[in-house]
Amino acid sequence: MKRFSFIIILTVMFSFGAVSVMSCGGNKSSNATEQTGKEYTSAYVCPMHCEGSGSSEPGKCPVCGMEYVKNEDHKGDD
Repeated sequence: MKRFSFIIILTVMFSFGAVSVMSCGGNKSSNATEQTGKEYTSAYVCPMHCEGSGSSEPGKCPVCGMEYVKNEDHKGDD
C-alpha cells in the first residue's frame, strides 16, 4: 500500500511540474530588447519611448515634448 501511495504522489508531483514548466514558456512579448515599433527603431527616439514617436532627424517628441536622443541601436534608414 505504501508503494501505491508513493507512485500516486510522484505522479501528481510530476504532472504539476510539467504543467508549471509549460505554462511559463513562449511569452516573448514582454521582452523590451525585442521592441519593433517606430519609437524604438528610428534614428532618433524619445527617451520615454512614447507611442508613435521617433524620427530620422533630431527634434522633440510630439507626445511628451522631450528632446529626441540618438538611437545607438539604429541600423536602417528610418
